[in-house]
Amino acid sequence: MTLVKHEWKQGKLSFTIWTAAIGLFMAICVFLFPEMKGQMDSVSDLFASMGFFTEAFGMDRLNFGTLIGFYAVECGNILGLGGAFFASLCAINALCKEEGDKTAEFLLTHPVKRSHIITEKLIAVWIQITVMNLLIYAVSVSSIWLIGETVPWKEIHLLHAAFYFLQIELAGICFGLSAFMRKSSIGVGLGIAAMMYFLNLIANIAETAKFLKYITPFGYCDSADIMENGSLNGAMLAIGMIFCAIGIAAAYLKYTRKDIHG
Repeated sequence: MTLVKHEWKQGKLSFTIWTAAIGLFMAICVFLFPEMKGQMDSVSDLFASMGFFTEAFGMDRLNFGTLIGFYAVECGNILGLGGAFFASLCAINALCKEEGDKTAEFLLTHPVKRSHIITEKLIAVWIQITVMNLLIYAVSVSSIWLIGETVPWKEIHLLHAAFYFLQIELAGICFGLSAFMRKSSIGVGLGIAAMMYFLNLIANIAETAKFLKYITPFGYCDSADIMENGSLNGAMLAIGMIFCAIGIAAAYLKYTRKDIHG
């Protein structure tokens, strides 16, 4: 597990910044809820009449006057986008950074199979994503306790589980792409995460584009759908995990045969 430890040390600064930023913004949103609670009925009515904007974010189906309705929209968007960006950035650089940084020759001269390198790098990405989500979950629940609200455990578990799976799926896809690249590319990772986010907005607005929810991981993270159904969409989640598995499989197939320079 030497490479796992090395990857963790290399990504420690990025991990700390992203985790602290997402956790801080989510805590701030929760702390704002008591101040805004009395005004939420009028805010809900306002949002419900904003047409496409309302439908895009599912605000016509969520009650801003309740903690979970407020949390699902405000904190959900922070964790959804922030977590997606972090997971994509972690994975998109995992297999290509040695070539970009000219350290591939040093790594590959060690008596370690390429498949073992891939596995350890994949584990390192998974550990960072998992630890980040556990810390953010702890911050969120603690913040709800601190404002004196009852924690809606089922809904909180479902929302955080959905966003965790979203990050795992995007990480798997970007990990696969990383094997085909020869240098780090932050733009590709951010672009994929942003594209998936906007595909879900389009699916929420246009009835003819509903099929896009089966393509983007944000489809099974739709807060309004989760609150209405009381569960995650199993079909969308299964398709997402298939995309993740394809990305990981592609990484093994490509990287073990790749002519690596560096």
